[in-house]
Amino acid sequence: MKNRFVAVAMLTLAAACSHRSAPAAATEAKDLTPVAKFGDTTITASDLDEIVKGDLQRMETQYQQQRYQVRKEALDALVAQRLLEAKAKAQNVTPQELVKKEVMDKIADPTDAEMKALYESAKKNQPPGQAPFPPYDALKPQMVGYLKNQKLQPAMTAYAEALKKEANAQILLAEYEPPKVDVEAKGPSRGPASAKVTIVEFSDFQCPFCQRAEVTVKEVLLTYGDKIRLVYRDFPLPNHPLAPKAAEAAHCADEQGKYWEMHERLFSSGKLEVPDLKQHAKELGLDAGKFDQCLDSGAKAAVVEANRAAGSKAGVNGTPAFFINGRILSGAQPLSEFKKVIDRELTRS
Repeated sequence: MKNRFVAVAMLTLAAACSHRSAPAAATEAKDLTPVAKFGDTTITASDLDEIVKGDLQRMETQYQQQRYQVRKEALDALVAQRLLEAKAKAQNVTPQELVKKEVMDKIADPTDAEMKALYESAKKNQPPGQAPFPPYDALKPQMVGYLKNQKLQPAMTAYAEALKKEANAQILLAEYEPPKVDVEAKGPSRGPASAKVTIVEFSDFQCPFCQRAEVTVKEVLLTYGDKIRLVYRDFPLPNHPLAPKAAEAAHCADEQGKYWEMHERLFSSGKLEVPDLKQHAKELGLDAGKFDQCLDSGAKAAVVEANRAAGSKAGVNGTPAFFINGRILSGAQPLSEFKKVIDRELTRS
């Protein structure tokens, strides 16, 4: 990983300090199996596991999510197949004949506008140097088939759903639920500390997906009111050089009671150079001298780095990442995905 050497170096320093002060019992639970040796140095399995645990946790979550999705899609197909076979048997026809009658024969022929749009698009995208593009009438039969095939899949899906509804079919496969991760809800927050659901967001002010997620986060807060507490933590990505200083600027604004105003300004403006950050502070009515001194001194750099390290430890490697009562939801997800997790957590409270 990109920051692996730094992590190893910091772990080595921490291990050296603990070796001097920790009692022998503290190491009994560790796996001291050697995984590498050189000179008088031995690297144990515990040393290695400490470095990779965040990555392994993330990989396990991704695997389980993909496994669930594969099983869910296969189950949906199997249920649709069995229902189709039963329906065909009841009508004394083959499944193929039933599909032709109920789906394929009901797909309308494409309109002239659809045909001409497809033809012009194909003609426009023909690679240079090719033979003259065939005339419209020569391609018409192929285009009819192509456009009808495009409509076949959604039509089949709709028919399968109709069969499920008619048969009152129930999908009982338990949806995959990520394991809880211990993430400290530490940082600027919105909502009461007593809220039943706490969302810890790891985000990056230079990340376009984080900017997009801001809209959804606001919808979540409006939808659930005081049932939700949102805690924002920084996770500046290595390929976003302006993100760390922008995060510092938000914390400098927090010293003057305007964290969320600066937070909003950073995402809405997209202007994150240092002069821009100072201009934002002025426009928000902050004490410019205090803000500039805070920003220029790097006084909040340690806060930003501590947030980033906490995210890495929790398995974050991209932004935005949300921990909803400790259960991760990655990426700029729609409101419906937040609702699934939040509603489940609320029923447990």
